[in-house]
Amino acid sequence: MGDVRRDEDVAGAVAAAVERFGGIDIVLNNASAIDLSTTDDVDMKRYDLMQDINVRGTFLLSKLSLPALRKSAHAHILTLSPPLNLDPHWAGRHLAYTMAKYGMSLTTLGLAEELKADGINVNSLWPCTLIDTAAIRNMPGGQEIVQAARGPQIMADAAHAVLTGGNLAGSGAPSGNFYTDEQVLRAAGVTDFRPYSLGATEDRLVPDIFL
Repeated sequence: MGDVRRDEDVAGAVAAAVERFGGIDIVLNNASAIDLSTTDDVDMKRYDLMQDINVRGTFLLSKLSLPALRKSAHAHILTLSPPLNLDPHWAGRHLAYTMAKYGMSLTTLGLAEELKADGINVNSLWPCTLIDTAAIRNMPGGQEIVQAARGPQIMADAAHAVLTGGNLAGSGAPSGNFYTDEQVLRAAGVTDFRPYSLGATEDRLVPDIFL
């Protein structure tokens, strides 16, 4: 019954948004759970949580929003998930988390193809460096790790550029893309990324995974 209740809650949230705002133009799949444990060490409750929030949550919210999105002249689904990098390095480091994040990315890939005749753009966005988030801070050593991260504003700015149809020249079709924050912002004319850092110099920022 748990899944049924959660599905009803999401459906209720979608219906409330349509009633309050008169429709839905944008779906942003941002929620995500992280556990970088190896297969031996990962707790199956954590595995289920990542699959539930990351994959099922992305699929469910996107699915339930489709009727409203089809009525929008500027419909867009944007998911914070990485490019589908099939280098086994990433799966070998943290298989459970990789499966969960790539499930989100496969949702982007599939929906972009499925919905291309409906005028709904579907893309993913991923940071080039670590971003200071509560999830990272709560990991072992996270308080130290985020000192070499960027603030979340860079992702907000990049998402805004994607969703408002910013200058993404050279990125190909408007749908089915796996953008990085730097790629999007460089295309929009940003040349200095230092203001996004939390203090570390550019050469000391920690690159994000999957790239």
